Amino acid sequence: MTWTTTTEDGVATLTLDHPPLNILTRAVLAEMVAALARLATDPSVRVLRLAAAGKHFSAGADVGEHLPPQHELLIPEFAEAIEALAAFPLPVIAAVRGRCLGGGFELAQAADVIVAGEGATFGQPEILLGVTAPAACVLLPRRAGPGFAAEILFSGDSVSAARALAAGVVQQVVPDDRADEAALELAKRCARHSAVALRETKRTLREAQGRPRGEALRHAATRYVQDLMRSEDAVEGLRAFVEKRPAQWRHR
Repeated sequence: MTWTTTTEDGVATLTLDHPPLNILTRAVLAEMVAALARLATDPSVRVLRLAAAGKHFSAGADVGEHLPPQHELLIPEFAEAIEALAAFPLPVIAAVRGRCLGGGFELAQAADVIVAGEGATFGQPEILLGVTAPAACVLLPRRAGPGFAAEILFSGDSVSAARALAAGVVQQVVPDDRADEAALELAKRCARHSAVALRETKRTLREAQGRPRGEALRHAATRYVQDLMRSEDAVEGLRAFVEKRPAQWRHR
C-alpha cells in the first residue's frame, strides 16, 4: 500500500508513502482514487488532509510511463485522478514539504488549500522534457492567474514557497517541521463545523467557477434556498444563534 489513511475528530489524513520521492505511477494513482471514493462516503469525515511521508511531497509522475504506448492510458488516468481529488465533496487541505514538482504539483493544485513548509519548492518541469503539464494548464491559472501559470509552464523553473504564497498558489508558509501540524490545525478548525455546510460550501465554490458573475450569484442563491435550507444543520445553526446557545450538529 502506498497510501495510508487515518481519521480522527472528523479529519481524514491520506498520506502518500512511496519512497524515496513519492513518484506517482498509474498504480499509485489508482490506489488514491479508490481511497478517495471510500472517504467520500464515510460519514465520520468532514475534512481531508493530503500529506506525504519523507522529505518530499512528490517529484511527479513516472516519466517511463509517459512513453508510448503507455501514455495513452496514463494521461487519461492521471486526469481522472486529479478530478477525483478536486471533486472531493469536502474541504481538502494539502501539507507540502520539500519538492512538489510535475504531477506532484498538479496533485497539490487540486486541493482547496495548500500549507507549505518554507523550504518547499514548486514547479512544472514538463517543458524541459518536450511535453506539457495538462492538469496544471487547467488548474494553475485558476489558483494564481494566467501570467504566473504561463511563466511556470513555459520556463520549467521552480519557485520557492514564498513566491508561491505571493502568487496565491499557497495559503500558508510555516517552518518545514510544522507543515503537517499546521495543515492538521487548519483541518481541525474546519472540522468543527457542520458537514452539510462544508459540503454545500465546497459544491457552491466549485460550481461558481467559469460561470458569469450574475449566473453564479443566482445559482448560489438557489442552492442555498433549495438545498442547504432543507438540511437539519442549517436550521439548527440559525436557531442556536437566535437562541444564544451552542449548535448541536447532526451532520445532516
